[in-house]
Amino acid sequence: MSTQEFITHSAEETIALGRKLAAMLAPPKLILLRGELGAGKTTLVKGIAEGFHAASADNVTSPTFTLVHEYHGPEVNVYHIDLYRVDTPRQLETLGLDDLIAENSVLLVEWGEKFPRLQRDQNAEITLERVGNERTGDERRIQLRIQ
Repeated sequence: MSTQEFITHSAEETIALGRKLAAMLAPPKLILLRGELGAGKTTLVKGIAEGFHAASADNVTSPTFTLVHEYHGPEVNVYHIDLYRVDTPRQLETLGLDDLIAENSVLLVEWGEKFPRLQRDQNAEITLERVGNERTGDERRIQLRIQ
């Protein structure tokens, strides 16, 4: 397992880091995104989706209520999944995530740590954490672990 750590100082830097991380996240991948509400998970996904030419940052939004957003690129399909409102393994199964896993798919799963099966199946994990104080409010520590 390799681990890398990055610090970003703005939403723009977090998006730019996401574009760089896309090169390290060759499909197929199931990636758990960890971090508190407002930590910047969707902001990072904006850059990852851009890095795979699957969507522009402006077109990437949080899937909090729809649960799954799909972005189809020329070579890679990016699925942004938010399990915050999913509470049981049965509810998880009804999403059909297994059907999304393919040779050209990258699944970015927020709140996946709630489900042991996803923790077991993951290929990578990205943890986002706010650092600093109010003056440095947009500063994030982002850690990438790839198995």
